[in-house]
Amino acid sequence: MSHDGKNNHNASNVTEFDYIVVGAGSAGCAVASRLAEDDGVTVALLEAGPNDHHYTVWTPIGIAKTAGRQGLRNYGYYSEPQSGMDGRCSWQPRGRGLGGSSSINAMVYIRGHRHDYDHWAKLGCDGWSYADVLPYFRRSECNERYEGRDDNPWHGGSGPLYVSDLRSPNPYSRRFLQAAQQAGVRPNNDFNGERQEGVGLFQVTQHNGERWNAARAYLHRGNAHDLNLNGGRKGLSVLTDTQVLRIDFEGRRAVGVTVVRAGVEHTLRARREVIVSGGTYNSPQLLMASGVGPAEHLRSLGIDIVHDLPGVGENLHDHPDIVINKQVDSIDLFGYSARGFVRMFSEVMRYRRHRTGMVASNIAEAGAFVRSRPELAAPDLQLHFAAAMVGDRGKGSKPKHGYSCHACVLRPHSRGHVRLKSADMREAPLIDPRLLSDERDLEGLVTGVKLIRRIFAQPALASEGGRELATEAFGDDNANDEAIREFVRAKADTVFHPVGTCRMGTDDMAVVDPQLRVRGVEGLRVVDASIMPTVPAGNTNAPAIMVGEKAASMIRSANR
Repeated sequence: MSHDGKNNHNASNVTEFDYIVVGAGSAGCAVASRLAEDDGVTVALLEAGPNDHHYTVWTPIGIAKTAGRQGLRNYGYYSEPQSGMDGRCSWQPRGRGLGGSSSINAMVYIRGHRHDYDHWAKLGCDGWSYADVLPYFRRSECNERYEGRDDNPWHGGSGPLYVSDLRSPNPYSRRFLQAAQQAGVRPNNDFNGERQEGVGLFQVTQHNGERWNAARAYLHRGNAHDLNLNGGRKGLSVLTDTQVLRIDFEGRRAVGVTVVRAGVEHTLRARREVIVSGGTYNSPQLLMASGVGPAEHLRSLGIDIVHDLPGVGENLHDHPDIVINKQVDSIDLFGYSARGFVRMFSEVMRYRRHRTGMVASNIAEAGAFVRSRPELAAPDLQLHFAAAMVGDRGKGSKPKHGYSCHACVLRPHSRGHVRLKSADMREAPLIDPRLLSDERDLEGLVTGVKLIRRIFAQPALASEGGRELATEAFGDDNANDEAIREFVRAKADTVFHPVGTCRMGTDDMAVVDPQLRVRGVEGLRVVDASIMPTVPAGNTNAPAIMVGEKAASMIRSANR
């Protein structure tokens, strides 16, 4: 197999490896890099998209360009029409290229609640309790508050993933903190520490004011401008622009993959294992395209059955999300205007000199975790406050100056699935999360709307003036629940945290066991957010990286 040095940094002519990792996203970068730490071990990390050497990836404000529209670095999927959302199709951005969705996300570092992982263990996922996974969160993390130290019980100070405080928080983010406290939410300066509940500024996956995606953490290893992507690991080969078409089997054992590069098909062999890290949509898609999945569905597309595994593609769920926008005429807030462009020019100069200011913002700078009812054991709602208004998702809209707040239901009940449109991996899968199909999720968002409006009404924000958009029918007292339900169905979407389609477990619908081995076949694992039985209470990038770290540890132990 020939390799182009421009697109395949460190790739050799070797076509046989110990491990083949399909997908260089958050989990894929972590598991590939860690496996390659062992002497004599060879790992191929395959990525359909390009490298991450681009200003829109590394400059935090680049999220405004990459996350909201389909492009070279964003698959930009849409769901099937959602009956719970007035028949609308849900916008489903997914990262494409090195770093995966960690290259286009809002950089918010949240692990979830200890309850989430203890619940996994109770479901039969031995080894996945909070006490079991915390060491892998700490191992991956270099938190700038504790850099160079490993004596904090909650945080790591020497891992590859930089986690930092915001360098230049927006003044409106600080007003949001004050308003939330005026509304009765207590402060919290560490959502990943002893307790999650409260309001505060998010920590972000940044270093020196630049995005620190999974590729910078695990592939570049400290020198993000170095085109050598193996981080000093001689056995790691990173192949970009390489589309995997199918997993190759001999009987029921995975022995390699068939890929296409520049229009030419090649076969790569795996001496030990094939590890699928394509994410919640592309991992089940690849399993099914390779003959592992619900047999009736695969036969309908003419796919030969390797193993009938009915749970593949099932259990899709995500955090349903609703946004309230408030238009405010202030160039401290992001937006499109002549005054705003003049301000941003000066901010670009500031960023070039000091790596601070609005260009270093992740936009969603602050947030809160709250309990909608005091008897709950853990927060069930998350707020994301953004120093910008949110336009029509996926349409590249250009809103005026203002701020917004998201509310998402942390433990959703609605479940959907992923199916194949065709056996060709180059065609988008059919995505049907069945959002708001369970009324409890709808009512949770109604509660979220009321909470946001109560915070917006507090003096710290209300004193700045402005006009709420699209909420006039609610009334000032938030009493019109039916009007709020109509608003939610018309405007809700997800907050881009899909999980669960290759669920870990021990029952008949589980796809992988607690060692992440695909049930019913050999030499094949899934390592990404698709294995999560339930979505963690928070942003899912940090949990996906933890899955990659833990998987590498399990695989290395098994092969020793």
